[in-house]
Amino acid sequence: MGLKGDRYFGYRPSYKGQVTFFDLKTLQEIGDLFKLPKLPASVFRRNLIVEGLDLRACLGRRFIFQGVLFEGSQECKPCHWMDRAVAPGTETFMKAQFRGGLRAKILENGVLHVVPLCA
Repeated sequence: MGLKGDRYFGYRPSYKGQVTFFDLKTLQEIGDLFKLPKLPASVFRRNLIVEGLDLRACLGRRFIFQGVLFEGSQECKPCHWMDRAVAPGTETFMKAQFRGGLRAKILENGVLHVVPLCA
């Protein structure tokens, strides 16, 4: 069904974008490139900000994250909205090297835990 509280929760069975993963490194690169050191991850409209997970390698594969089984369904391509939400040029930057993130299906129920980005 997706993530409780998400705009796509219960959208339709087996929806390929039940959850979106986004790499923390990409968030940091965008903040550095556009001189936005306090850029919140929320502007990207991705559900899970992850570190150390090769999102491109998860495409078309099943993988476990925090004990929950997912299947990478497609690249989460950025749209023109990124240029308005962040800065002009963000969409182009994100289109390269799988920086938009990964859409995935949730294959087994589970509980995900929030881990602060900064300790």
